[in-house]
Amino acid sequence: MRAYRRLILLPLLLSSGFTASVRAAGEGSKNVIVKVGEPHFEARLPVGVPLRLYVRSGELHVSGSDDSKITVDVSGKNAHESEGVKHHLTILEKAAEFHLSGGPRNDFRITIQLPKNCDLFLRVPAGDVTVRGISGNKDIELHAGDLSIHVGDPSEYSHVDASVNAGDVEAAPFGESRSGLFRSFKKSGSGKYRLHAHVGAGDVSLL
Repeated sequence: MRAYRRLILLPLLLSSGFTASVRAAGEGSKNVIVKVGEPHFEARLPVGVPLRLYVRSGELHVSGSDDSKITVDVSGKNAHESEGVKHHLTILEKAAEFHLSGGPRNDFRITIQLPKNCDLFLRVPAGDVTVRGISGNKDIELHAGDLSIHVGDPSEYSHVDASVNAGDVEAAPFGESRSGLFRSFKKSGSGKYRLHAHVGAGDVSLL
């Protein structure tokens, strides 16, 4: 009966302004943090753990910091509608995964700060995405919009590939510039990081 009551109450609690932290039993070390209806989210991340981000469409800025945590802030003309925003972070022993969903459709800005040396996997449906100050591996894809990645020292990469189905690929640090349909390039080097960038319709800029 208690378990049944919890199942009934949980959707009500998650409807607005609710934060939950649950450590799952019987699944090793797993911590789930959920925050709904708030424009700000932050949580500590295990050092050196790869991070997968799945973020809703919008204007997204991702940057690296010296803190070992993820910080998310939403803003913009319609940010007052943040009661529909849901932050969902799952932390495992060897990986972490964050989902950001909900909120207003338009005029929505998302700012995310991550540990600067993390390995970043990022997926966004559509929007303008900028990534800077992340020195680890990067695997970033966007269905539609513009993607800008500040790569730092190009000699630090062992593999780089960037592509668009329709649009431009500009990668001055790697001496590449492509425009049109199904444009792409690949580079190999002696560094230790890997970079993958893809946009369906739009532009990729490696800066």
